[in-house]
Amino acid sequence: MSISSGFTTAEIREFVHEYQLVPFGHKGPWLAERDFSTRTLARWRAAVYEGDLDHGLIPREGSPMMVHAAKRTALEKKRAEERAAHLAEVAKLSSRVRELEGTNTALGKAIGLLHAMSEEEPAATPTPPDPSSS
Repeated sequence: MSISSGFTTAEIREFVHEYQLVPFGHKGPWLAERDFSTRTLARWRAAVYEGDLDHGLIPREGSPMMVHAAKRTALEKKRAEERAAHLAEVAKLSSRVRELEGTNTALGKAIGLLHAMSEEEPAATPTPPDPSSS
């Protein structure tokens, strides 16, 4: 029996975190829209919050494993920090892309002006070599 059921660990982690954010009273309909059962989600939650998901370990099947609220809160804070760092990096890279696009546009205009200037100049006619000097 696999922990993933055809999903990647990133997808499983995302499902668990999405489920945590669903308001009370809406979790049943949210789960009904997905391709997994309540039991599967409970197993995934235990694996995510116990840190076993990345190792592919399956939680024990006996008594339910209690996930402490403090541990869940710490994981949610860590995930929020990772998401904030990711968004900051995306914003930084987007800014750099805009800057480079502006530079590219300016260079394109400068090259266009150089071409226009070279077309306006009269073509230099080469002077034939002086036959008397040979």
